[in-house]
Parts: sequence; structure tokens; C-alpha cells
Amino acid sequence: MRYCTRIWNLDSNKDETSSLLQCSFVEHRNYKIVYRRYASLFFLVGVDNEENELAILEFIHLLVETMDRHFGNVCELDIMFHLEKAHFMLEEMVMNGCIVETSKSNILAPIQLMEKAS
Repeated sequence: MRYCTRIWNLDSNKDETSSLLQCSFVEHRNYKIVYRRYASLFFLVGVDNEENELAILEFIHLLVETMDRHFGNVCELDIMFHLEKAHFMLEEMVMNGCIVETSKSNILAPIQLMEKAS
């Protein structure tokens, strides 16, 4: 929670001139927190120092685009009330800490099948 507050303060204090000097990475000990803000949503991913930050930012963007496709302009209420679907999307994308699926259609296909069956 402490890092969420720190990131919120860093991001909310940005103005147009200082945003060029700040980035979406926070380093702590041997780890990095890569984050991205979409409207009122913050997505944070903790990685080790060997991970490519830009690849993680692209992963976050893919996750948000996938949620947008499924929920239609995703917001915090969509995630709160459909947490199992959000987790399922992550489970389809990541296995053992590695990104294994990047196709939005392939990620959403099992969820759509479950919705048809119920």
C-alpha cells in the first residue's frame, strides 16, 4: 500500500513540463515497480531489475485493451464486480511469470465460451 501511495503522489504531481522528466518506473532494492495510469485506474507490475520496463508497459496496455474489448471502456466497477474475469484474463496471458498469450481474441475466447454456457 505504501508504494501505491508513493506512485499516486508521483503521478498526481506531474504537470506538462515535469512529465518529460519522470517515468513510469519506481525502483526499490532489487526490484522495479512498473505502472501505468488509465483515467482513474492504476496498473502496477512488480519485476526484477533484469526485466524490460517497456515490455511490461506494453503488457499493461494489452491487458487494458483486452478488458476494454470485453467490458467496453473498462472502469474500476467492472473490475470490482467481475474480478474473476479479470483474473481469468491475467491467467490466460501469464503463466509461471512469463507472458504466453498476446492475442486479445485468444484471451477472451474462453471467457466468451463460459458466458454462453451459463
